[in-house]
Amino acid sequence: MKKSIIAAVAICMSLIGCTTKTQESKSLVLYYSQTGTTQAVAEEIGRLTNADIERMDVEEPYSGDFGQTIARCQEETAKGILPTVKPLNVNLDDYDTIFLGYPIWFGTCANPMLALLESVDFSGKKIVPFCTFGSGGLSTSVADIRKKEPNAEVLEGYGVRTARIAHMPKELDYFLKKNGYIAGEVAELPDFTEQKPVTEEEKELFNIACGDYQFPLGTPVTVGSRPIENATEYKYTVDSNGATSTIYVILGNEEGAKPEFTQVVR
Repeated sequence: MKKSIIAAVAICMSLIGCTTKTQESKSLVLYYSQTGTTQAVAEEIGRLTNADIERMDVEEPYSGDFGQTIARCQEETAKGILPTVKPLNVNLDDYDTIFLGYPIWFGTCANPMLALLESVDFSGKKIVPFCTFGSGGLSTSVADIRKKEPNAEVLEGYGVRTARIAHMPKELDYFLKKNGYIAGEVAELPDFTEQKPVTEEEKELFNIACGDYQFPLGTPVTVGSRPIENATEYKYTVDSNGATSTIYVILGNEEGAKPEFTQVVR
């Protein structure tokens, strides 16, 4: 009798173990990349989180040429159309968390990602956006994803300038640890100091950081700062023909370090 009870308990425990295993949260890195930059971020997320990876594409791929891509996007926008998405090779029902990656085109998600958001229902999923860009677009793209997927939980995202892709692995490690996607502890960053009028030195630092960008970014008006690991981060309020934006600049503490702007928030 005792042996029968023990056997029954063992079977129940085995079933409980199997059920727990099948109910473990699963993550997917789902991304679009045209030049390979967003793909590099996606692969690093997959490596750090051990998530599955799926690259999406459209039936009529973009050429990869900058000018041709802009012209096609403008034509699609004028006609109110989006490209047709190729079927995915994964079952999204198998995943709880989706790391959703894309380049920024015209201030938001690239057209292929917008098309995916139109064709796929992410209701009930946790979406973690990540993007690559020339100047900025993380905040606007995240806002657009939230509008298109109102029944998904769209969380804080990560973005990196293409010009700063070499800094991505370290930044991504911090982002994933800070938000609990991988094990490890990181220090909370301090708040920026109160915004104050820029000095000539701070204006020069801004000009050096933004001087090699292909488009004018405006005139810095006020600035705040905070210490980060081995560097100082500056938060500039910038006037651009009457429009206000925020531009972030990092200056390393090592001798001879050149300031770099990390993103524009419009």
